[in-house]
Amino acid sequence: MKNDPALSIGRRTLLKGVGAAAGLASAGSLLSVVPGRAQDLYKIKLQLGWLASNGVLGEVVAAGRGFFEEEGLELEIVAGGPNIDGVASVASGANNLGSISSSPSLMLARSAGLPIKCIAAGYQQHPFTYFSLSDKGNVKVPQDLIGKKVATQGTARILIRALLAKNGISEDDVEVSVMGGDMSPLMTGQVDVATGWDTNVGALSVLGDKRVDMSLWDTGIELYANPYYTTDKMLTEHGDKVAGAIRAISRGWGWAYENVEAAVDMLVERYPNLDKASEMIAVPMVLAYSFNEKTAAKGWGTMTKENWQNQIDIYDSLEQFTNETPEVDDIMTLDVLEATADTRPTFG
Repeated sequence: MKNDPALSIGRRTLLKGVGAAAGLASAGSLLSVVPGRAQDLYKIKLQLGWLASNGVLGEVVAAGRGFFEEEGLELEIVAGGPNIDGVASVASGANNLGSISSSPSLMLARSAGLPIKCIAAGYQQHPFTYFSLSDKGNVKVPQDLIGKKVATQGTARILIRALLAKNGISEDDVEVSVMGGDMSPLMTGQVDVATGWDTNVGALSVLGDKRVDMSLWDTGIELYANPYYTTDKMLTEHGDKVAGAIRAISRGWGWAYENVEAAVDMLVERYPNLDKASEMIAVPMVLAYSFNEKTAAKGWGTMTKENWQNQIDIYDSLEQFTNETPEVDDIMTLDVLEATADTRPTFG
């Protein structure tokens, strides 16, 4: 799949738009007191690939602190879920920005012909983990999976296939079954290994001090989590709005990094179903995935073409692409990150 120049984002056009957005930001304090201000804001409809949780901590903070308004924007968070195809809703134009759990979903969507492109990586390292118990399974490295029973989510079966291929292990040597979101198959001894995100402290609490972790990242499968994406058309026609949204979101995550408890309070107030005590444990872990040595150097949301190319190569070797293997420039662009480089926080 060749990159269509007509669909690519022109840096000069984007930077020009960013300048206009910056002008709106500088006038934000004046405009905010003018009656009817809300109708002047451009709405960013952020489609999630999951039910709202601490994965939108930065967005909640950015909206609460007025960072979107300073960009001439307002934010609407659209919750996802197991029966919602968030990527399709963004591709169709129903929503104009999206965030999804894992980067491969965007590669597969582009291969299937959807005109979407990643613009930033929310988490620098994927939290997906293989959990076992020290007295049963005790899986610490990929080779420990040989002869084991592994329960994983249906959408994550491809991840264990990639893990096994990367580490030279035959799929016949591991028994894989499908599980839901809790750890009961592991706790009841039905399986030796169960999978999930290590930021899900509620579900993992039942494992206690016998818990053993093997992260997907440490097995050589380096995926991005919570990548942000939009359409080719949105980038071409409203690149300044996309840049403004990423600037606001990055500032929200940066503020949360420096004000953890206050940020958690804002999150729990916005989503009362969340428990503050649990979030105070989970959020520092989330922030550690959002900020590391890479963001210290290049700012929140950074990503590389090299990482994306490695992901393409792994999925191509497993014959996962519906049509042609996408090229890296079809899947992602660094233009938005470059246009917001002077604002995105550099913690890590």
